Amino acid sequence: MANNIKTAISLEKALFEEVEALAQEMEVSRSHVFALAARQFIEHHRSQEMLEEINAAHDDLTYPAEETHQKQMRAKHREMVKDQW
Repeated sequence: MANNIKTAISLEKALFEEVEALAQEMEVSRSHVFALAARQFIEHHRSQEMLEEINAAHDDLTYPAEETHQKQMRAKHREMVKDQW
């Protein structure tokens, strides 16, 4: 027997109707659509967290060539937008 848990959620009617239509199109239950959406949301959230951790780990690593390139790019960007503001 599966370890499924029933839950109740409140949705806007339009969103419910979209989920219902998608479930019919996919020939699956609404519950399956919600489970797929929840899994995808969780995976996206975990990926974002991992990306933030990776970026934080590399924040303190600077390389002279990269710093020079960043300075050049900032100067170029300022030049491009100087009369736009």
